[in-house]
Amino acid sequence: MTGDVTSSATSTTPQFAAETVPTGEFVRQGNRFTGRICRASTSRPGEGPDDENRWPVEAGRYRLVVSLACPWAHRAVIVRRLLGLEEAISLAIVDPIRDERGWRFTLDVGDRDPVLGIGFLSEAYLRTDPDYTGRVTVPAIVDTVTGRVVTNDYPQITLDLSSEWTDHHAAGAPALLPDDPARRAEMDALIADIFRDVNNGVYRCGFATSQAAYDVAFDALFARLDVLSERLASRRYLMGAAITEVDVRLFTTLVRFDAAYHGHFKCNRHQLTELPVLWAYARDLFQTPGIGETVDFDHIKRHYYATHEAINPTRIVPRGPDLSGWSAPHGRDGC
Repeated sequence: MTGDVTSSATSTTPQFAAETVPTGEFVRQGNRFTGRICRASTSRPGEGPDDENRWPVEAGRYRLVVSLACPWAHRAVIVRRLLGLEEAISLAIVDPIRDERGWRFTLDVGDRDPVLGIGFLSEAYLRTDPDYTGRVTVPAIVDTVTGRVVTNDYPQITLDLSSEWTDHHAAGAPALLPDDPARRAEMDALIADIFRDVNNGVYRCGFATSQAAYDVAFDALFARLDVLSERLASRRYLMGAAITEVDVRLFTTLVRFDAAYHGHFKCNRHQLTELPVLWAYARDLFQTPGIGETVDFDHIKRHYYATHEAINPTRIVPRGPDLSGWSAPHGRDGC
Protein backbone atom coordinates (compact mmCIF):
# COMPACT_ATOMS: atom_id res chain seq x y z
CA MET A 1 0.00 0.00 0.00
CA THR A 2 1.08 3.57 -0.64
CA GLY A 3 0.51 5.10 2.76
CA ASP A 4 0.75 8.77 1.81
CA VAL A 5 -1.91 8.56 -0.91
CA THR A 6 -5.40 8.48 0.60
CA SER A 7 -7.75 9.78 -2.09
CA SER A 8 -9.95 7.21 -3.82
CA ALA A 9 -11.41 9.61 -6.38
CA THR A 10 -10.74 9.17 -10.07
CA SER A 11 -8.05 11.69 -10.94
CA THR A 12 -6.85 10.70 -14.40
CA THR A 13 -8.38 10.05 -17.80
CA PRO A 14 -9.40 6.39 -18.03
CA GLN A 15 -8.18 4.27 -20.91
CA PHE A 16 -11.72 2.94 -21.28
CA ALA A 17 -14.13 5.46 -19.76
CA ALA A 18 -17.24 3.32 -20.28
CA GLU A 19 -15.63 0.54 -18.22
CA THR A 20 -14.32 2.67 -15.37
CA VAL A 21 -16.53 3.40 -12.37
CA PRO A 22 -16.34 6.62 -10.28
CA THR A 23 -14.15 4.94 -7.63
CA GLY A 24 -11.49 4.38 -10.29
CA GLU A 25 -12.02 0.64 -10.69
CA PHE A 26 -11.91 -0.98 -14.13
CA VAL A 27 -15.03 -3.12 -14.75
CA ARG A 28 -14.72 -5.15 -17.94
CA GLN A 29 -17.63 -4.99 -20.39
CA GLY A 30 -19.70 -8.09 -21.03
CA ASN A 31 -19.56 -10.16 -24.19
CA ARG A 32 -22.18 -9.03 -26.71
CA PHE A 33 -22.23 -12.10 -28.98
CA THR A 34 -22.80 -15.38 -27.20
CA GLY A 35 -23.82 -17.82 -29.91
CA ARG A 36 -22.33 -21.29 -29.67
CA ILE A 37 -21.19 -23.77 -32.29
CA CYS A 38 -22.70 -27.00 -31.01
CA ARG A 39 -23.25 -30.57 -32.09
CA ALA A 40 -26.76 -30.26 -30.65
CA SER A 41 -27.71 -27.45 -33.05
CA THR A 42 -30.82 -28.30 -35.03
CA SER A 43 -29.66 -26.14 -37.96
CA ARG A 44 -28.58 -27.90 -41.12
CA PRO A 45 -25.18 -27.29 -42.74
CA GLY A 46 -25.01 -23.81 -44.21
CA GLU A 47 -27.87 -22.50 -42.10
CA GLY A 48 -27.69 -19.92 -39.35
CA PRO A 49 -28.31 -20.53 -35.66
CA ASP A 50 -31.27 -22.48 -34.34
CA ASP A 51 -33.83 -21.11 -31.87
CA GLU A 52 -31.32 -21.50 -29.02
CA ASN A 53 -28.59 -19.54 -30.86
CA ARG A 54 -26.64 -22.72 -31.61
CA TRP A 55 -24.75 -22.83 -34.89
CA PRO A 56 -23.95 -26.15 -36.62
CA VAL A 57 -20.46 -27.61 -36.36
CA GLU A 58 -18.96 -27.40 -39.85
CA ALA A 59 -15.28 -27.73 -40.67
CA GLY A 60 -14.07 -24.88 -42.87
CA ARG A 61 -17.06 -22.63 -42.23
CA TYR A 62 -15.89 -20.43 -39.35
CA ARG A 63 -12.99 -18.01 -38.98
CA LEU A 64 -11.32 -17.35 -35.63
CA VAL A 65 -10.18 -13.73 -35.49
CA VAL A 66 -7.41 -13.06 -32.98
CA SER A 67 -4.70 -10.69 -31.92
CA LEU A 68 -1.47 -12.44 -30.97
CA ALA A 69 -1.03 -9.70 -28.37
CA CYS A 70 -4.30 -10.41 -26.55
CA PRO A 71 -4.30 -12.98 -23.73
CA TRP A 72 -8.01 -13.73 -24.16
CA ALA A 73 -7.49 -14.49 -27.86
CA HIS A 74 -4.24 -16.33 -27.19
CA ARG A 75 -6.18 -18.95 -25.21
CA ALA A 76 -8.16 -19.86 -28.33
CA VAL A 77 -5.03 -19.95 -30.49
CA ILE A 78 -3.37 -22.41 -28.09
CA VAL A 79 -6.41 -24.67 -27.66
CA ARG A 80 -7.00 -24.74 -31.43
CA ARG A 81 -3.36 -25.81 -31.90
CA LEU A 82 -3.32 -28.38 -29.09
CA LEU A 83 -6.50 -30.03 -30.36
CA GLY A 84 -5.36 -30.05 -33.99
CA LEU A 85 -8.22 -27.88 -35.28
CA GLU A 86 -6.12 -25.81 -37.70
CA GLU A 87 -7.79 -27.31 -40.78
CA ALA A 88 -11.29 -27.19 -39.31
CA ILE A 89 -11.25 -23.54 -38.17
CA SER A 90 -9.27 -20.95 -40.11
CA LEU A 91 -7.31 -18.20 -38.35
CA ALA A 92 -7.23 -14.46 -39.00
CA ILE A 93 -4.62 -12.33 -37.23
CA VAL A 94 -5.18 -8.60 -36.76
CA ASP A 95 -2.54 -5.91 -36.47
CA PRO A 96 -1.36 -5.51 -32.85
CA ILE A 97 -1.76 -1.74 -33.18
CA ARG A 98 -5.35 -0.56 -33.03
CA ASP A 99 -6.46 2.81 -34.33
CA GLU A 100 -9.66 4.65 -33.40
CA ARG A 101 -11.68 2.16 -35.48
CA GLY A 102 -10.37 -0.84 -33.54
CA TRP A 103 -8.76 -4.08 -34.66
CA ARG A 104 -7.64 -3.92 -38.29
CA PHE A 105 -6.44 -6.40 -40.90
CA THR A 106 -3.41 -4.41 -42.02
CA LEU A 107 -1.16 -7.48 -41.86
CA ASP A 108 -2.98 -8.84 -44.92
CA VAL A 109 -2.50 -7.91 -48.57
CA GLY A 110 -4.63 -4.88 -49.38
CA ASP A 111 -5.36 -4.34 -45.67
CA ARG A 112 -8.33 -6.69 -45.85
CA ASP A 113 -8.90 -10.17 -44.50
CA PRO A 114 -8.67 -12.48 -47.53
CA VAL A 115 -11.56 -14.67 -46.38
CA LEU A 116 -14.00 -12.22 -44.80
CA GLY A 117 -13.20 -9.37 -47.19
CA ILE A 118 -13.26 -6.74 -44.42
CA GLY A 119 -10.68 -4.22 -43.29
CA PHE A 120 -11.78 -3.95 -39.68
CA LEU A 121 -13.33 -6.47 -37.30
CA SER A 122 -15.85 -3.76 -36.42
CA GLU A 123 -17.44 -4.31 -39.85
CA ALA A 124 -18.45 -7.84 -38.82
CA TYR A 125 -19.69 -6.56 -35.46
CA LEU A 126 -21.89 -3.94 -37.11
CA ARG A 127 -23.14 -6.38 -39.74
CA THR A 128 -24.34 -8.53 -36.85
CA ASP A 129 -25.64 -5.69 -34.67
CA PRO A 130 -25.88 -2.30 -36.43
CA ASP A 131 -26.54 -0.59 -33.10
CA TYR A 132 -23.44 -1.97 -31.35
CA THR A 133 -21.47 0.77 -29.53
CA GLY A 134 -19.18 -1.20 -27.19
CA ARG A 135 -15.52 -2.07 -27.65
CA VAL A 136 -14.74 -4.45 -30.50
CA THR A 137 -12.89 -7.34 -28.91
CA VAL A 138 -10.98 -10.47 -29.84
CA PRO A 139 -11.24 -13.38 -30.03
CA ALA A 140 -14.27 -13.48 -32.25
CA ILE A 141 -15.55 -16.33 -34.37
CA VAL A 142 -17.09 -15.08 -37.61
CA ASP A 143 -19.30 -17.10 -39.94
CA THR A 144 -17.80 -16.98 -43.43
CA VAL A 145 -21.20 -17.71 -45.02
CA THR A 146 -23.05 -14.68 -43.61
CA GLY A 147 -20.19 -12.51 -42.36
CA ARG A 148 -21.88 -12.37 -38.95
CA VAL A 149 -20.14 -12.71 -35.59
CA VAL A 150 -21.09 -16.00 -33.98
CA THR A 151 -19.42 -15.28 -30.66
CA ASN A 152 -16.93 -13.08 -28.87
CA ASP A 153 -17.55 -14.97 -25.62
CA TYR A 154 -13.90 -15.80 -24.96
CA PRO A 155 -14.43 -18.03 -21.87
CA GLN A 156 -16.89 -20.25 -23.74
CA ILE A 157 -14.99 -20.39 -27.04
CA THR A 158 -12.18 -22.56 -25.73
CA LEU A 159 -14.53 -24.82 -23.77
CA ASP A 160 -16.53 -25.45 -26.94
CA LEU A 161 -13.41 -26.18 -28.97
CA SER A 162 -12.80 -29.04 -26.53
CA SER A 163 -16.36 -30.31 -26.14
CA GLU A 164 -18.15 -29.59 -29.43
CA TRP A 165 -15.46 -30.11 -32.07
CA THR A 166 -14.40 -33.59 -30.96
CA ASP A 167 -15.07 -35.12 -34.39
CA HIS A 168 -12.33 -32.89 -35.77
CA HIS A 169 -9.72 -33.27 -33.00
CA ALA A 170 -6.36 -34.70 -34.02
CA ALA A 171 -5.52 -38.22 -32.94
CA GLY A 172 -3.99 -38.11 -29.48
CA ALA A 173 -5.25 -34.60 -28.73
CA PRO A 174 -5.16 -33.82 -25.00
CA ALA A 175 -8.30 -33.89 -22.87
CA LEU A 176 -8.30 -30.32 -21.59
CA LEU A 177 -11.61 -30.70 -19.71
CA PRO A 178 -11.85 -33.28 -16.89
CA ASP A 179 -14.58 -35.88 -17.33
CA ASP A 180 -15.05 -36.41 -13.60
CA PRO A 181 -17.66 -33.93 -12.29
CA ALA A 182 -15.79 -33.31 -9.03
CA ARG A 183 -12.54 -32.55 -10.83
CA ARG A 184 -14.38 -30.36 -13.31
CA ALA A 185 -15.90 -28.41 -10.43
CA GLU A 186 -12.44 -28.05 -8.87
CA MET A 187 -11.03 -26.75 -12.16
CA ASP A 188 -13.93 -24.35 -12.67
CA ALA A 189 -13.35 -22.89 -9.20
CA LEU A 190 -9.66 -22.40 -10.02
CA ILE A 191 -10.60 -20.75 -13.32
CA ALA A 192 -12.89 -18.31 -11.49
CA ASP A 193 -10.22 -17.37 -8.94
CA ILE A 194 -7.55 -16.96 -11.60
CA PHE A 195 -9.80 -14.85 -13.81
CA ARG A 196 -10.79 -12.50 -11.01
CA ASP A 197 -7.39 -11.99 -9.43
CA VAL A 198 -4.85 -12.73 -12.19
CA ASN A 199 -6.20 -12.72 -15.77
CA ASN A 200 -8.43 -9.71 -15.19
CA GLY A 201 -6.48 -8.64 -12.12
CA VAL A 202 -3.55 -7.29 -14.12
CA TYR A 203 -6.00 -5.12 -16.08
CA ARG A 204 -7.62 -3.94 -12.87
CA CYS A 205 -4.17 -2.79 -11.80
CA GLY A 206 -3.24 -1.22 -15.11
CA PHE A 207 -6.52 0.55 -15.85
CA ALA A 208 -7.22 1.72 -12.29
CA THR A 209 -7.57 5.48 -12.04
CA SER A 210 -7.42 5.76 -8.26
CA GLN A 211 -4.82 4.62 -5.77
CA ALA A 212 -7.41 2.70 -3.76
CA ALA A 213 -8.63 0.71 -6.78
CA TYR A 214 -5.07 -0.08 -7.80
CA ASP A 215 -4.06 -1.17 -4.30
CA VAL A 216 -6.97 -3.60 -4.00
CA ALA A 217 -6.23 -5.16 -7.37
CA PHE A 218 -2.47 -5.32 -6.72
CA ASP A 219 -2.89 -7.06 -3.37
CA ALA A 220 -5.36 -9.59 -4.79
CA LEU A 221 -3.11 -10.33 -7.77
CA PHE A 222 -0.01 -11.18 -5.78
CA ALA A 223 -1.93 -12.97 -3.04
CA ARG A 224 -3.37 -15.26 -5.73
CA LEU A 225 0.03 -15.78 -7.36
CA ASP A 226 1.38 -16.84 -3.97
CA VAL A 227 -1.45 -19.37 -3.59
CA LEU A 228 -0.81 -20.72 -7.08
CA SER A 229 2.92 -21.00 -6.38
CA GLU A 230 2.17 -23.08 -3.32
CA ARG A 231 -0.19 -25.34 -5.28
CA LEU A 232 2.29 -25.84 -8.11
CA ALA A 233 5.17 -26.62 -5.76
CA SER A 234 3.83 -30.18 -5.42
CA ARG A 235 2.26 -30.84 -8.85
CA ARG A 236 3.42 -30.25 -12.39
CA TYR A 237 0.20 -28.63 -13.61
CA LEU A 238 -2.69 -26.99 -11.80
CA MET A 239 -4.87 -30.11 -11.91
CA GLY A 240 -2.08 -32.64 -11.53
CA ALA A 241 -0.02 -34.53 -14.08
CA ALA A 242 -1.67 -33.28 -17.30
CA ILE A 243 -2.29 -29.91 -18.93
CA THR A 244 -5.89 -28.74 -18.73
CA GLU A 245 -7.88 -25.66 -19.72
CA VAL A 246 -6.96 -23.83 -16.53
CA ASP A 247 -3.25 -24.08 -17.34
CA VAL A 248 -3.83 -22.46 -20.71
CA ARG A 249 -5.74 -19.62 -19.05
CA LEU A 250 -3.03 -18.94 -16.49
CA PHE A 251 -0.21 -19.25 -19.03
CA THR A 252 -1.47 -16.48 -21.31
CA THR A 253 -1.19 -14.02 -18.43
CA LEU A 254 2.13 -15.31 -17.12
CA VAL A 255 3.81 -15.18 -20.52
CA ARG A 256 2.94 -11.46 -20.77
CA PHE A 257 3.86 -10.63 -17.20
CA ASP A 258 7.41 -9.35 -17.48
CA ALA A 259 7.04 -8.07 -21.04
CA ALA A 260 3.96 -5.95 -20.31
CA TYR A 261 2.21 -6.19 -16.96
CA HIS A 262 5.16 -5.68 -14.61
CA GLY A 263 6.03 -2.28 -16.03
CA HIS A 264 3.10 -1.10 -18.13
CA PHE A 265 0.39 -2.15 -15.66
CA LYS A 266 2.49 -1.53 -12.51
CA CYS A 267 2.25 -5.17 -11.36
CA ASN A 268 5.69 -4.84 -9.86
CA ARG A 269 5.98 -6.61 -6.53
CA HIS A 270 7.98 -9.23 -8.41
CA GLN A 271 8.80 -10.14 -11.97
CA LEU A 272 7.74 -13.59 -13.05
CA THR A 273 11.42 -14.52 -13.26
CA GLU A 274 11.68 -13.77 -9.52
CA LEU A 275 8.95 -16.27 -8.61
CA PRO A 276 10.78 -19.62 -8.89
CA VAL A 277 7.84 -22.03 -9.01
CA LEU A 278 5.68 -19.98 -11.38
CA TRP A 279 8.65 -19.15 -13.60
CA ALA A 280 9.58 -22.83 -13.98
CA TYR A 281 5.91 -23.76 -14.55
CA ALA A 282 5.54 -21.09 -17.23
CA ARG A 283 8.72 -22.28 -19.00
CA ASP A 284 7.42 -25.86 -18.87
CA LEU A 285 4.25 -24.80 -20.68
CA PHE A 286 6.15 -22.55 -23.09
CA GLN A 287 8.32 -25.47 -24.13
CA THR A 288 5.32 -27.74 -24.69
CA PRO A 289 4.65 -28.39 -28.40
CA GLY A 290 1.67 -26.33 -29.51
CA ILE A 291 2.12 -23.59 -26.93
CA GLY A 292 5.43 -21.75 -27.16
CA GLU A 293 5.25 -21.32 -30.93
CA THR A 294 2.01 -19.34 -30.53
CA VAL A 295 3.72 -16.62 -28.46
CA ASP A 296 4.68 -13.40 -30.25
CA PHE A 297 6.50 -11.06 -27.88
CA ASP A 298 6.84 -8.39 -30.56
CA HIS A 299 3.06 -8.18 -31.00
CA ILE A 300 2.57 -8.26 -27.23
CA LYS A 301 4.91 -5.38 -26.49
CA ARG A 302 3.86 -3.20 -29.39
CA HIS A 303 0.18 -3.61 -28.59
CA TYR A 304 0.33 -2.77 -24.91
CA TYR A 305 2.81 0.06 -25.05
CA ALA A 306 1.62 1.66 -28.30
CA THR A 307 -2.17 1.56 -27.91
CA HIS A 308 -2.81 2.52 -24.27
CA GLU A 309 -2.10 6.22 -24.60
CA ALA A 310 -3.69 7.05 -21.24
CA ILE A 311 -1.05 4.87 -19.57
CA ASN A 312 1.88 5.39 -21.94
CA PRO A 313 1.32 8.69 -23.80
CA THR A 314 4.74 8.58 -25.48
CA ARG A 315 3.94 5.14 -26.93
CA ILE A 316 7.60 4.22 -26.58
CA VAL A 317 8.02 0.43 -26.64
CA PRO A 318 10.72 -0.81 -24.22
CA ARG A 319 13.52 -2.92 -25.61
CA GLY A 320 13.53 -5.34 -22.67
CA PRO A 321 13.10 -7.68 -20.98
CA ASP A 322 15.61 -10.39 -21.83
CA LEU A 323 13.54 -13.27 -23.24
CA SER A 324 16.32 -15.84 -23.54
CA GLY A 325 15.34 -17.54 -20.27
CA TRP A 326 12.17 -19.00 -21.76
CA SER A 327 14.20 -21.78 -23.35
CA ALA A 328 16.12 -22.65 -20.16
CA PRO A 329 15.48 -26.10 -18.60
CA HIS A 330 12.45 -25.98 -16.32
CA GLY A 331 13.22 -29.02 -14.17
CA ARG A 332 9.56 -29.90 -13.57
CA ASP A 333 9.44 -33.28 -15.31
CA GLY A 334 9.45 -35.10 -11.98
CA CYS A 335 6.76 -33.03 -10.25
